[in-house]
Amino acid sequence: MRIQLKSAEEIGYMREAGRILAACHREIAKHIKPGVSTLEIDGRVEDFLKKKGATPEQKGYKGFPYATCASVNEVVCHGFPDDRPLREGDVVTIDMVVNKNGWLADSGWTYAVGQVNPAVMKLMKRTHEALFKGIEQARPGAAMGNIGHAIQEVAQREGYGIVMSLVGHGIGRQLHEPPDVPSYGTPGRGLKLKAGMVITIEPVFTLGSSGAVFWGDDGWTISSADGSIGVQYEHTIAITKEGPFVLTD
Repeated sequence: MRIQLKSAEEIGYMREAGRILAACHREIAKHIKPGVSTLEIDGRVEDFLKKKGATPEQKGYKGFPYATCASVNEVVCHGFPDDRPLREGDVVTIDMVVNKNGWLADSGWTYAVGQVNPAVMKLMKRTHEALFKGIEQARPGAAMGNIGHAIQEVAQREGYGIVMSLVGHGIGRQLHEPPDVPSYGTPGRGLKLKAGMVITIEPVFTLGSSGAVFWGDDGWTISSADGSIGVQYEHTIAITKEGPFVLTD
């Protein structure tokens, strides 16, 4: 499958989906606190999207049963929402894909539940920083490796693990389109970026230095192999002649 470059009009449709997604994350932020369950949050997301005339794209995707991925603490990605109450000091990543009139936007965000350990708060800040360091490199003519290298530099500076098996991707009418967007790389190496590409950039860092993970028995849940906290931040980005344009803020 070749890379599908999007027109300005198509990027506009994706921006509409992205605005809804960003508003949904702002709503989620109001409700995350000790005692709330990720299943409650999932229900709120479904209701919010319905009111906006949008749908949760990953619900039913390859059998995934929920509107959101909800990953708590050592679960770094694709966690199932459940009825266990969140506890003071937890972190939870809520990742979702919004479909508005057939066009998609994808964004994940890690939230602190109450007061978290200072080392975990720093991990959150640095992973967020790495996301935007990667976004800065998403310009026409640059190499894909520039994005990954900018992210990797932050992790290496702090001694964090990078979950290398989880990568960003192209997106449009399909959830996963080419190309892959790794969170590691070499400057000047890899695919040359072009205006009209729309991609997700989504670093996943662990507090432990290895970044190694394992898959759970459900075939979805991915956890850090060393049991350390995992954090993810993700935006959908359009690459334009003027530079990167964040669609999900």
